Amino acid sequence: MDRAIRAAVARVTGGISPHSASEAWSDWALHLSRSPGRQLELAERAQSNMLKTLRYSTSALLGKESPAPFAPKDYDHRFADLSWKKAPFNIWQQSFLAVQDWWDQATDNMRGLHKQDADRTRFQMRQLLDLVAPSNLPWMNPEILAETVRTGGKNLVDGASHFAEDMIQTLTQTHKPAPDGYKIGIDLACTPGEVVFRNELFELIQYAPQTDKVQAEPVLFIPAWIMKYYILDLSLHNSMINYLVQKGFTVFMISWCNPTADQAELSLEDYRLSGVLAALDAINAIAPDRKIHANGYCLGGTLLAITAATMARDGDDRLASVTLMAAQVDFAEAGELLLFVDESQVAFVEDMMWDQGFLDRPQMARTFSAIRAEDLIYTRAVNRYFLGKDDLPTDIGVWNGDTTRMPARMHSEYLRGLFLENRLTAGRFAVEGRVIALKDISVPMFVIATETDHIAPWRSVYKTKLFTDCDLTFVLTKGGHNGGILSEPGHAGRDFRIGHRAAGAFYEGPDHWLAGQTTVMGSWWPDYANWLSNNSSDQISPPSIGNPLSGYPPLCAAPGTYVHQT
Repeated sequence: MDRAIRAAVARVTGGISPHSASEAWSDWALHLSRSPGRQLELAERAQSNMLKTLRYSTSALLGKESPAPFAPKDYDHRFADLSWKKAPFNIWQQSFLAVQDWWDQATDNMRGLHKQDADRTRFQMRQLLDLVAPSNLPWMNPEILAETVRTGGKNLVDGASHFAEDMIQTLTQTHKPAPDGYKIGIDLACTPGEVVFRNELFELIQYAPQTDKVQAEPVLFIPAWIMKYYILDLSLHNSMINYLVQKGFTVFMISWCNPTADQAELSLEDYRLSGVLAALDAINAIAPDRKIHANGYCLGGTLLAITAATMARDGDDRLASVTLMAAQVDFAEAGELLLFVDESQVAFVEDMMWDQGFLDRPQMARTFSAIRAEDLIYTRAVNRYFLGKDDLPTDIGVWNGDTTRMPARMHSEYLRGLFLENRLTAGRFAVEGRVIALKDISVPMFVIATETDHIAPWRSVYKTKLFTDCDLTFVLTKGGHNGGILSEPGHAGRDFRIGHRAAGAFYEGPDHWLAGQTTVMGSWWPDYANWLSNNSSDQISPPSIGNPLSGYPPLCAAPGTYVHQT
């Protein structure tokens, strides 16, 4: 009865535990109530911000130019239009930013206050302020007013149509068809290949060779199961898969299924055994006596690290190298996602998944959108509902909308065992009843982090160096969680830093490492291709597509069938 009630509440709150939210505010309020010095500081801050805003407003109303006392955060583009510099819009903007500045100060850490509670109160207050920002109100946003005058109100009519369309889609949970020029298998996920293995969990794609000779050791990609695999095979110009195939590598890709309620009991161990190890078995049959370069992206990288450590412990030497792309092995500094993880929150999500069998797409999408609500929610809403603009289709935008579900058991194990209890690096993560250790991995590693990643912060990814002793190359590249990985040659404005740690070398902290690195302009992909080549044995004629004699016949053309599951 209790679980059913909590599951019903979770459906209303979108999976957010009310207890976690109220506990954070209670902790904050109690600590503030017994800190008179902090109260005085906040009173002074309020007075100072009010006077700054008043002086600026007076100058603006008199037509005098004066420097704005408050500036939006670097990632906040809501006030970028020049019309926000004119009265009275600049006054409303500065008044909002002054209040935002005060709350940033008010929710800063206090002695004795749990840091996670301070972060949560700041996050929740930011959500509330974003909701009432002047940029969201048609009568206070100069861009909306100007567009309404220009079109005679047509923008609002078009916006209402967009709102109705999105509301229907949200209520029915239907997928929008991909726009022309962004069809899966034709424009996206279109690198030629064949599905050579399929079970209930994944399809294995083998890509057709594009060179006369290939490196002897094939490459296996293990993507995250939280989204479809084709983030690594978008348009041909930015497909990492196509790039490596053109560079002479035999590439395999795991394409995970989109699980239903019938697969609620799929576990993290199932993803290891029936996923990664089953893929390695298939590749061994197609390219026998060859070790394999394994590459894991995001959650797929965490799964690969677990698998590689287990293989090392058990004497399984089939891996030639391990690559982790924007993947964490330690979750103590896992960024803003930790705001959604505590015992109450995990139990709340578990009850919701117990009821429906999985974590559904919108529940997950809301979490990621809330972290960058300024751009992902409100800027889009203003453009679509008030300015009447259609979303401009992009390959990454189409992929971003193609979300998947999470099996209840697996997601619970991931949240509890890795995020909440951080067992992997604490020496408490057991596989088949025995604890594993990342330091057992002896093959070379290539670890990529991205500078502005809010899902896997780069300093958290860097900690892979703290828990391993093998030869390791670390790359810090410009961009976010997805954009930094999609850093193809020729992409304007890209740069990266790269460093090497010899096996057994002493640990160097992230800030010290960063200070000693020089910036390299361009894409990190060529360096990665060279690293793979240097850790390969020879060039050979390409292996056949599949191996029917060993039970791995080609089943259908890439991208397969699982990628189309909704």
